Amino acid sequence: MGDTDWAGWQQSWDRQQEWYMPDREERFRVMLDMVEALVGPEPRVLDLACGTGSITDRLLRRFPDAVSTGVDLDPALLAIARGTFEGDARVTFVTADLKDPEWTKTLPYDTYDAVLTATALHWLHSEPLTTLYGQVAGLVRDGGVFMNADHMIDQATPRINAAERARRHARMDEEKAAGVLDWAEWWALAAKDPVLAEPTARRFEIYGEHADGDMPSAGWHADTLRAAGFGEARPVWCSPSDTLLLAVK
Repeated sequence: MGDTDWAGWQQSWDRQQEWYMPDREERFRVMLDMVEALVGPEPRVLDLACGTGSITDRLLRRFPDAVSTGVDLDPALLAIARGTFEGDARVTFVTADLKDPEWTKTLPYDTYDAVLTATALHWLHSEPLTTLYGQVAGLVRDGGVFMNADHMIDQATPRINAAERARRHARMDEEKAAGVLDWAEWWALAAKDPVLAEPTARRFEIYGEHADGDMPSAGWHADTLRAAGFGEARPVWCSPSDTLLLAVK
């Protein structure tokens, strides 16, 4: 593993994700702006469903005195995360299934200043997501924050939704013709890599090709977080398709 270009894999993952979300860096910037505004520049952070550690990477570049716990189940993305941050005492990675009722017991800390997640929880349906939000509320300290940047679809606006989707896919088709890697192509490359091939195979045994949950509206997320024990919750950033939802304990 010592010869693997982890930085290259991180960059490749970022480019693939940006094809779907060209404003990805903007949502990360606003997320960290709100972390600083509400809990300060030295936060203890839980990077929830961390993947390759995209949030952790940006967190530590902006706040060198922060500490981060990344939790995920994906063995391939965790391999990239662990390779990237190997030797960094500020970072811990935990393998856990967020659908496991006991997953919080695997964490190194009982509470966090901030729990952050992006483009991950849309894999969950509403019922397990409601349960997860209750568990997250138990991890965030009083005055701490939870933020989720993800697809949040308002079913009350079907014409707007259809227009947004059509425009987004037109852009994606243009960029795909120029050679951008999509999700499936990125994973095909990972499956051929000597180090990532085995964890990639295990990853598809766990998840299959892809799975989308219910993707409820931002209002549903805010209401569910308040019912879970957060005092305030509302969007603090949005694009035509996605929302960054902030909740304060």
